[in-house]
Amino acid sequence: MKVLAKAHEERKQKLNGENWCVIPLLIGFVFFLQQTTILLVALAAAAAQGNPQGYNNQAPGGLGSQSASVPANYAFQWEVEDAASDNFFGQEEQREDVNTQGSYFVQLPDGRRLKVDYFVDDTGYHPSVSYEGEIRLSPGGGGGGGVSQGFSKPASVPSQLYAQPGK
Repeated sequence: MKVLAKAHEERKQKLNGENWCVIPLLIGFVFFLQQTTILLVALAAAAAQGNPQGYNNQAPGGLGSQSASVPANYAFQWEVEDAASDNFFGQEEQREDVNTQGSYFVQLPDGRRLKVDYFVDDTGYHPSVSYEGEIRLSPGGGGGGGVSQGFSKPASVPSQLYAQPGK
């Protein structure tokens, strides 16, 4: 305990003597940190105000001024139908200037078709989900809800077994 008390007294004497200039340096450093924090907050606020979120942002590289004069007009449609795997899905979309609308669909394993109709405006994406058709029950009942999953019998295990390689 005497050693700790002696070390404490030595530190006290140093602060009262030759190291008195440390306190102004610490005050200056704290002031510098405050000013830096204020500057960073101001820059973040300016960046957020200068780059509004939404669909009307300019394209990078100065392309925004060129593409703003040409209205966006397009229409497309595609479908995939594979009878062997019972897959059927697709999409269609049209856009004229700022008005975008379309739909996409997928055939579900229970026999229904999930369809999403949507439109897009300056406030975002607005979907409307619907189901077409009736649920098909699997033949035979079998308990468990009766919805057909469309799975086939698993592949057979190979007849030849391989031994672990020798060391």
